[in-house]
Formats: sequence, structure tokens, C-alpha cells
Amino acid sequence: MRVRVVHLALAAAATCWWTHAASAHPTFQVREAAVGASYKAVFSIPHGCDGSPTVKVRMQIPEGVIGVKPMPKPGWTVSTVRGPYARTYPYYHGQTLAEGVKEIVWSGKLADDYFDEFVFAGFLADTLPAGTTLYFPIYQECEKGAYRWIEVPAPGQSSHSLAAPAPGLMLRPAAQRTAAANTYKAGALVIEAPWTRATPAGAAVAGAYLKITNTGEQPDRLVGGSMANAAGVEVHEMTMTDNVMKMRRLPAGLEVKPGQSVELKPGGYHLMITGLKEGLKEGQTIKGTLIFEKVGPIQVEYAVAPIGAQSGGHSHH
Repeated sequence: MRVRVVHLALAAAATCWWTHAASAHPTFQVREAAVGASYKAVFSIPHGCDGSPTVKVRMQIPEGVIGVKPMPKPGWTVSTVRGPYARTYPYYHGQTLAEGVKEIVWSGKLADDYFDEFVFAGFLADTLPAGTTLYFPIYQECEKGAYRWIEVPAPGQSSHSLAAPAPGLMLRPAAQRTAAANTYKAGALVIEAPWTRATPAGAAVAGAYLKITNTGEQPDRLVGGSMANAAGVEVHEMTMTDNVMKMRRLPAGLEVKPGQSVELKPGGYHLMITGLKEGLKEGQTIKGTLIFEKVGPIQVEYAVAPIGAQSGGHSHH
């Protein structure tokens, strides 16, 4: 049986049933994200209801946030309410989505002396208006009392002036290629000059290289990717130990700290392209996707350099 989700405007107009104004309110750990990309939401419940333990947390998912999946939480039962979207949205690999999760419900027990975090992943449709804030109403139920974190600031009003603000997510423009050749921006990340090498006949693997700069205040992590005509893309590291070259996969990905630039290049960090369905030829441009833990997928194009090249534009002699 489907449960109809109460519209935010109706909920905001309903009689408030929290016991008093809270000293702290639920917030997202990452408060900005690009439209047209995935988003991993981590939000906190900072306290109970006037000392009473929290027993249920309900979050409503606004229109345009699709493909939502909550993370299992030890000690809590997680359920979802599904329903139709207002329109059909394009999704990964040519899919379209016409319905999905409209509400997530966590049921358990959290003492007032502690705070906890709740996690879900989703996709921010490119139809969402960049430059605006998207709000996610939260209903917090306790053994005694409850809070309704559903208030949305009026134009020009600060959310800090509200008694029970809904957590907000600032929407950034979709990742765009910049005027500089082969440079891409998504959120706080700048991707420069992705490239790979031409492959010998019959080769099933190749390396790919690029530079990542994090201009933001939060770390992010390159966890993998995909490439046209390949089975997969993994993050690897190559090191020299006792004159022996060793290569290992980085299962947790490669962290890029705030203000840091990390260069993937031959002989060090790199992307390993696996399962090539056809060889890479010098002069080609190959479309691919980089996947980051927080920013999500970024569409890029790899320039194919000659066999043996040590950079995107020079051959090795």
C-alpha cells in the first residue's frame, strides 16, 4: 500500500507540535552539491525532545531528488515510502525513473545524551534550479514529545532565525567543461587534462592520468569511474620498493584534501582501465566518468596520446 507524502506547504501550515524551540537543529554534513549528479546525504539528529529519547526519524524527499537509497543503520529499522514523481527523469545508462522513494523512516532509540547520523544516497536531477536551496523536511518523534523540522526561510531571511528549520542543500550548477582545454569543474573540484595512451593490438588494459584540485573546505575522494568501451576503471598506485615496481589497487579510493592538488601520472597514482573492448588509438578522444565520494560522477573526455607517452602531449623518447 502506498502512503501519500504530505506536501511541504501543507506540513508547514499545520499546527506545530514540538515542545519548545530546540537549541540545535538537524543539518547536512555536506551542504552544497551539483545538480545532474549523485549526492551522499549525511545528516545529524543532535538531541532528543526535552530529555526524552528519539525513537523515530522521518525525512521527506523533495521532488527532483531521485533514485534514493537509505544506508542500513545498526540498531535501527529502516523503511521507505515510494510514490510517483511529478515527471519522468533521465537516470544512469539510459534509464528513466518515474517513481521512487518519497520518504525514509528510521525507527530505533537514541538517548538525549547522544547525537547520531543518518545516511542516504540519491541523484539530484538536472532540472533542479542551481543557485537555490533545496529543503528536506524532518519529523523527529520521541518517547515524549516531538519536533517538526519543516520551516523554510522566506526570501532574504536567514534559517538561523527560524525555530525549527528544515535542513537545506545549496544546489550548484552541473559540472561543466571550462574554456581551458580538457578542464572540468564540479562543486569544489577541478579536473585537468585527462589523458591515456594508445594501446598495442590485443591489449585489454590501459592507464589513465589527470590532475585533481580541491578548492573547497571539505575533503573528497576519487573512488573509481567508467569509460566507453571498457569494463571498469579502478584507482591504483604504483611504487618502487627495493628496485621492484609494485602496483596495488586502492579499494577506498584516493583522498583529495581541501586546498590540495593530486596528480595521477605514470609511475604513481593512476586509473587502471580494465576490459577494453577495442584498442585505444592515438588522436582519439574517449568519453568517461570519474566518480567521487561526495561530488558524485563527473563526465570527462580523455585525450589518447602515443604509445609510451609520459604526458598527455608528449611521447617518451
